[in-house]
Amino acid sequence: MKVYVKAKTRAKEEKIDPATLELWQAKKNHDSSDLNWLTVSVKEPPTQGQANIAIMKALAKFFGVSSFQVRLVSGFSSKQKVFEIS
Repeated sequence: MKVYVKAKTRAKEEKIDPATLELWQAKKNHDSSDLNWLTVSVKEPPTQGQANIAIMKALAKFFGVSSFQVRLVSGFSSKQKVFEIS
């Protein structure tokens, strides 16, 4: 499954924004034809991949999978990212 993420770095707390989460959960088909982005806030800075790793861990915790099952597909240096959950 692909997860489209808008990243917020250097946040006060780590969270998945409840408003975007409700919209995302309401959709039956999570594909790129009608993107529905999750906003994920992490404390880490966007340097040397620290924020990307933190987002992977947050998504793994949310979906109840190992962080090894979460892969960053695109957006390595962008605030808009695409992750794949296997």
